Amino acid sequence: MNHMDLFTKTTLECSKLITENYSTSFTLGIKTLDKRFHLPIYAIYGFVRYADEIVDTFHGFDKKTLLSRFKAETYLAIEEGISLNPVLHSFQLMVNQYKIDHELIEAFLHSMEMDLYFADYNQDGYEEYIYGSAEVVGLMCLRIFCEGDTAMYDRLKDDARRLGSAFQKVNFLRDIKSDFQERGRTYFPNVDFKNFTLEDKKSIEDDIQADFDAALRGIIALPQGAKSGVYLAYRYYLRLFDKIKVCPASKIQNERIRVPDFQKILLLASTYFQVRLNTL
Repeated sequence: MNHMDLFTKTTLECSKLITENYSTSFTLGIKTLDKRFHLPIYAIYGFVRYADEIVDTFHGFDKKTLLSRFKAETYLAIEEGISLNPVLHSFQLMVNQYKIDHELIEAFLHSMEMDLYFADYNQDGYEEYIYGSAEVVGLMCLRIFCEGDTAMYDRLKDDARRLGSAFQKVNFLRDIKSDFQERGRTYFPNVDFKNFTLEDKKSIEDDIQADFDAALRGIIALPQGAKSGVYLAYRYYLRLFDKIKVCPASKIQNERIRVPDFQKILLLASTYFQVRLNTL
């Protein structure tokens, strides 16, 4: 292994470490993918995770300047094919190798910027934010899974967007306490979280269920090496969604609903056998 290969391997391992430290659920999902997809998806996760950290975690720092610098360094890394930032180096590798559309990156970073300026979203802003923060991440992953098959990508991209949308909306419901009470954010339009009713919650849940239903069609059509990992993530979020649905509106305002680790392991095992037996 030459030194450049060692540098690249090290940067990809950094993105893997970030994923493992930040998300047990996504790590399990990635490990269920065919091995050739592991490092590329870790690279995508590392990039989006660190951008999200800038706007959600780095209190006391100039977030606007940090995000602007991160954005400029992202595009420079993609253009030059190298970065001394290991997260950006591993990300640019995948952008250039899999021809990930720059529009997707721009939309994602724009949504991160929106978190710096907006605390209350109307319907247009809500849809714009979800597209940039979640749907495009699904499309980046889909580019990797399709491995250059543009016809497959075009066929599955709408369903991939619906899956990303479902995941993000479930996150919004799960994180109402931290988003609204700690950060002052209200993502769902026309909802007063000082008077969050069962009817409000049911309306949001119906919208999420429609996204889940549409997304499953696309998961079934994924290449075999990608199907199990994406289906595991789908089942995990569906399980989390089911737990949220049975909670009263007041509970999710004051408590972050979780799926216990032992249930994640059970989901992993059952998903593995379901895909192996070709019953999906």
